[in-house]
Amino acid sequence: MAGLGPLEIGLIILAILLLFGYKKLPDASRSLGRSLRIFKGEMKGMKDDDAGSSVRTKDAAQTTVTPARGEIVAPGSAATPASGDLAGQLHEEARVAEARAAELRARAEQARVTDAPR
Repeated sequence: MAGLGPLEIGLIILAILLLFGYKKLPDASRSLGRSLRIFKGEMKGMKDDDAGSSVRTKDAAQTTVTPARGEIVAPGSAATPASGDLAGQLHEEARVAEARAAELRARAEQARVTDAPR
């Protein structure tokens, strides 16, 4: 049984273009790449956990990562809610992420207005 020939590859590419459209292909491929990168990282993490190589110290186990800023903060610091409950922390992280998204949208709008042809 032979591999895919040029005609089959061309038909596959044509089918993909018809399904997604040429404008959405870059976004779809970027999203697929991110998903594969996350999947690869998770698989590596599971492999490390199974191998027992991820022995944590007490301090390392008590730190958390704030995704909106990418900083590592210790529990009970000023960046986390005083109550220490998970729901409060998630709400605070969501608020920070929404503020960052609004800031980025404003910058994008400003850049769009600045770059607009006159």
